[in-house]
Amino acid sequence: MTVVSTALYRTYRPGRLSEVVGQEHVTGPLARALSHDRVHHAYLLSGPRGCGKTSTARILARSLNCAQGPTPEPCGECPSCLDLAPNGPGSIDVIELDAASHGGVDDTRELRERAMFAPVSSRYKVYIVDEAHMVSTAGFNALLKLVEEPPEHVRFIFATTEVDKVLPTIRSRTFNYTFRLVPARVLQEHLAQICEAEGVNADPAALALVARAAGGSVRDGLSVLGQLIAGSGPEGLTHEDVALQLGVTDGALLDDTVTAIASGEGARLFSVIDRVVDAGHDPRRFVTDLLQRLRNLIVLAAVPHDDAIALLDAPDAEIEAMREQVSAFTLPELSRAADLVSDGLSDLRGATAPRLQLELLAARLLLPTSDDTARGLAVRLDRLERGANTVPRRSSPTAEPVSPAPVAQAPVAEPVRAAAPAEPARSGPPKRPERATPAPAQTAPPPMSEVMNATKQTAPESDPVEPSPSSSPSAEPAPATTSAPKAANPSRSLADVVTMWPAVLEALKTMSRVAWLVFSESVPLSLDDGILAVGVPEESKVNNARASGHADRLRLVILDVVHIDVMVDVVATGTHPSAATPAAVDEPSPDDDAHDDVSGEELLRRELGATVIGEIEQA
Repeated sequence: MTVVSTALYRTYRPGRLSEVVGQEHVTGPLARALSHDRVHHAYLLSGPRGCGKTSTARILARSLNCAQGPTPEPCGECPSCLDLAPNGPGSIDVIELDAASHGGVDDTRELRERAMFAPVSSRYKVYIVDEAHMVSTAGFNALLKLVEEPPEHVRFIFATTEVDKVLPTIRSRTFNYTFRLVPARVLQEHLAQICEAEGVNADPAALALVARAAGGSVRDGLSVLGQLIAGSGPEGLTHEDVALQLGVTDGALLDDTVTAIASGEGARLFSVIDRVVDAGHDPRRFVTDLLQRLRNLIVLAAVPHDDAIALLDAPDAEIEAMREQVSAFTLPELSRAADLVSDGLSDLRGATAPRLQLELLAARLLLPTSDDTARGLAVRLDRLERGANTVPRRSSPTAEPVSPAPVAQAPVAEPVRAAAPAEPARSGPPKRPERATPAPAQTAPPPMSEVMNATKQTAPESDPVEPSPSSSPSAEPAPATTSAPKAANPSRSLADVVTMWPAVLEALKTMSRVAWLVFSESVPLSLDDGILAVGVPEESKVNNARASGHADRLRLVILDVVHIDVMVDVVATGTHPSAATPAAVDEPSPDDDAHDDVSGEELLRRELGATVIGEIEQA
């Protein structure tokens, strides 16, 4: 004879309010109402499926009709308690109705007529209406008067998963209690107690997978647990067997995916997708598990060690692996990756080519530089800042420290300019006039642009002031090695920056309109040794750019548009030497002075040898 075992959610159905799992915000007020005999005539219990609504309704009926009741702790010995026990036969005075099949107006009329009769053997006649949202509008209207003013011996308990569909007039005449999804850790502890009662060994990591698969529903969790226990071996429930039966993505695949995203290895990431498809994994389940892994990494990156452990539903080995992975990311990178994976999960719903969707998602994860959204710019800015923090200083380790006294002095760079090729004398002012040396008694700090220029001039590039021992004292330094300062990028010059400056400002406007307002009238003044001097006409905007970090945003835009990495020095336009002189192409040539007062016939005779022949008169 074959014995059919009872489902776990029926075997371990709670019989008291204190046994309901994870609903203390409901069971507590109900227990106090029973203790003080302040039970209302109608209740409406709502919430997700499998969270204990119907069980609580039965417990409430049992507590009302107990011989020692109303009481929150039924005695369990009186006939009513025995009849209404979790596995009892039921009571004739407690009527359970399924509104899916008894929701018409005729059913409610019959209920209204039968409610007038007194209970047979109990204190109250209790009507439990399950799936109350299935009652038709006409049925609710027929029941409305009875629910509003029932006889003293009648109590109503409605249970529903869609409280919005219940007639508002019914909701206004009942006490409403909303049930919630049970937290994964609470449900995991409950599953462990049931395994212990069943005599089954269970790995805590395996129970964590079951609790996650239940999605907060106690009934779903017990159903899954019963299925796993039925197919378990002598070793009980192991993490590997549970993951295999539930179809959870292998942890090694997730580790390889996260590592490939962190290192930008496209071949490795696309290889993982190939393994996922070949192994027959559900693409949506893989993406869901990847999103869960990214969520755990975000928690580890944002929350201190001790607090993060309580927020993670993962075995210890997986947590240790995630600790190593999180060091390769920053919060902007993890946030962007999680957003993309979440969007990809939505795209996979009903997709006809799931593998293609996975590969497109992988491409977006690997290419933050092509992401022109705010999250992509945040990732690129974060990477730029990390790279700047790890780049060594430009000066040589053996260079002498710059003392405060000569910082504001500019003549140090004089030998560098002297070594440049000679230019013909012109009547106009020189291109780069020397900055005047401040008085020694100056107490105010020098401007930032002068400090940075002076610091550049004391770098090893200016060391050729002293002649080499192997050369003659009178020999001039070679222009190729000493005449020009080092450029930030040999392929870019100040002229390139000036040409592309409108595009730089347009890109800055897209990134930050506030930064664009600061630099909207700016001009590049000089590009020396990787430092770009940007002139701004107002001193207030200069201070704003330096204090608010707008210069860093401009640096990022220059890197994207012009493809050079420079330090941006924001100066007032009138204080920079390059802004004091016009461009060389606008200066008049010395040869033009001789023709300033000559024009017309005289100019034609002198330059072209023309002869004036007069005008031809017509007869």
